[in-house]
Amino acid sequence: MKMESEKKRVYCKNCTNYYITWDKKFPHGCKLWGIKSMHMPSVVVYRSKGSTCEYYKKREGNI
Repeated sequence: MKMESEKKRVYCKNCTNYYITWDKKFPHGCKLWGIKSMHMPSVVVYRSKGSTCEYYKKREGNI
């Protein structure tokens, strides 16, 4: 049986707040949380909060 947080996994690359940084050491960023990381921002949020990001907003158009 999957945990509740595993069912609601967030894929940052489909979110309007996700961006790719120019920093090779920290290529993934989130405008909303102010995160630059080597991991996806959703992973950083989950590790620090213990729950998934509730601010995910699906990006419109082609990705």
